[in-house]
Amino acid sequence: MAEKKDYYEVLGVSRDADQKEIKKAYRQLAKKYHPDMNKDDPKASDKFKEVSEAYNVLSDPDKRARYDQYGHSGLGDQDFNFDDFARGGFGGLDDIFDMFFGGGMGGMGRQQGPRRGSDLQYRLEISFKEAAEGTKKEITIPRTEACERCDGSGAEPGSSVKTCPKCNGSGRVRVTQRTPFGQFTQTSTCDRCSGRGEIVTDPCTECNGTGRVRRHRNLTVNIPAGVDNGTKLRMANEGGAGEQGAASGDLYIIIKVKPHKIFKRKGDDIYCEVPISVVQATLGDEIEVPTLDGKVKFDIPSGTQPGTSFRLKNKGITHLNGYGRGDEYIKTKVVIPRKLSKEQKKKMLEFAEAGGEEINPEEKSFLRKVRDAFGVG
Repeated sequence: MAEKKDYYEVLGVSRDADQKEIKKAYRQLAKKYHPDMNKDDPKASDKFKEVSEAYNVLSDPDKRARYDQYGHSGLGDQDFNFDDFARGGFGGLDDIFDMFFGGGMGGMGRQQGPRRGSDLQYRLEISFKEAAEGTKKEITIPRTEACERCDGSGAEPGSSVKTCPKCNGSGRVRVTQRTPFGQFTQTSTCDRCSGRGEIVTDPCTECNGTGRVRRHRNLTVNIPAGVDNGTKLRMANEGGAGEQGAASGDLYIIIKVKPHKIFKRKGDDIYCEVPISVVQATLGDEIEVPTLDGKVKFDIPSGTQPGTSFRLKNKGITHLNGYGRGDEYIKTKVVIPRKLSKEQKKKMLEFAEAGGEEINPEEKSFLRKVRDAFGVG
């Protein structure tokens, strides 16, 4: 089975593209590769399905968040069903017909009720230890909320709303249009009531008839152990308020982890450098090693060479949404003393002589070496 292409590459957009850019790219490609527009190109149908599959994922905030974090494997085993997509289950061919004709299929366009609230993003910085162990954070976000005075209706309390006379409360109007493909009857949003189906005659003084107000809301974010830079956490229905009682959007928390002074992270494993002396490296010793859980004792074997790595099992980062932990790797750094006492020098020379090494600490000066080299007395 061929490996799937990156969805962002398929649509030709960057990984930080917003929904407007994604939808624009999809419309252009869908129009370019639509089978009805490319009857002589047998590959167009496959390309059209590939583009539609990418749009299906990237246009859905939840699916996109999982795809950004885990790639294709984060979408599970549910294969893309183009037939469901084409029937409008994901807003598929309606978008394409909007693109060609400005409305829904055959006059059967999607019903446009009150719109869902907007999704919001919040960037949250946490410490390395908090990312490893999980934590709770209090945040304050600005968002739109349903107006308490009018309960989101947009009408002043005690007043009433009336049915839109242009669309008779449907929020949609039908228009017949001639195109190169024939005559099509399409539906579009009613311009009189903006798709609400109702007209407010006495707007609420608190929200000016919108049914929504701007507020700052305090929220508690539960951060699971194992998050990393770029992890996206979804808080359902904590985004902007929808219109006239429609569902709220979602809030996406984007995690940024501060660097640690000692540890470096690779996946769920952590790495650190531990200084030891020449004597400890030569003879071996029991030392204390830093871990995320505090210091632990570790036996350095005799004859340890500089840069040798040792593994501490299950001392790394907790696996996100899973079980177990990564490992910790410690790398030895042998510290060479810059100054020695006379006694220390003596012992080092004795050590060298015992090993058969010839070392003269009172080595000739550079000038003397030059003179000897050129036979100058």
